[in-house]
Amino acid sequence: MPHARLCSCWGGRVLPLLLAYVCYLLLGATVFQLLEKQAEAQSRDQFQFEKLRFLENYTCLDQRALEQFVQVIMEAWVKGVNPKGNSTNPSNWDFGSSFFFAGTVVTTIGYGNLAPSTEAGQVFCVFYALVGIPLNVVFLNHLGAGLHGHLATLERWEGQPRRSQLLQILGLALFLTLGTLVILILPPMVFSHVEGWSFGEAFYFAFITLSTIGFGDYVVGTDPSKHYISVYRSLAAVWILLGLAWLALTLPLGPLLLHRCSQLWLLTLSQGCDAEKAPAGTHTGKGLQQQERPRLRCRTS
Repeated sequence: MPHARLCSCWGGRVLPLLLAYVCYLLLGATVFQLLEKQAEAQSRDQFQFEKLRFLENYTCLDQRALEQFVQVIMEAWVKGVNPKGNSTNPSNWDFGSSFFFAGTVVTTIGYGNLAPSTEAGQVFCVFYALVGIPLNVVFLNHLGAGLHGHLATLERWEGQPRRSQLLQILGLALFLTLGTLVILILPPMVFSHVEGWSFGEAFYFAFITLSTIGFGDYVVGTDPSKHYISVYRSLAAVWILLGLAWLALTLPLGPLLLHRCSQLWLLTLSQGCDAEKAPAGTHTGKGLQQQERPRLRCRTS
């Protein structure tokens, strides 16, 4: 019996979900390959052309010396040192940048552009993440539990007047709109202005960050040619924490809002149909009474 139930569960639920999951991955791989492979080949060819042109302009260098210099640049980049600029570039480990890094650790974003290079820093990062990641999860779950009480009152709204239901829907829609504006619209506008990105690039960075994907192709406060305020990256870390908290609060609200809107719309339609049927039913009842009265008089006579 347990074996039969396991086979039934696997065939009825798990297998279709697994097939859909694999198909979705294959679809993503195909689309990304079509969109990015040619651009990668063009970038690779352009880089090789620039290296050859550099060797032609500086004949004192040979191919081996250039490759060694490129290797030095790559090692510096892996350690978080931007090759552009000079030694006066802002530190990646001042307090603001360190606070930003700590936020990316506990939220599991992990851009990959900066990591501890010392053995002591790597060991501390491991234990810091072991405590910080569960703490972050507990914090977000606590916010979700705080919202659950408010959602429970919304789940018992069937007996409330229609005007009260409409006000609750408008309140939820206003909350979602303002939250989207503050978390996903205004910060990309600020990043676009400060970093020199387009709004699309800034919005892409915001989404990749708050979804905790964290590719690391766009990171705030890393351009050595710009002069940032000292708390810029700290404010970005605070925005990340607030954004994740807002997502934890609003993810249950979207389906609930759509469900309540559909319920209210169906209720309005049903009440409209009842209102149209009521006059006809009343008129028919009066007609029946008028037809029955003469018959009663005939019987009494």
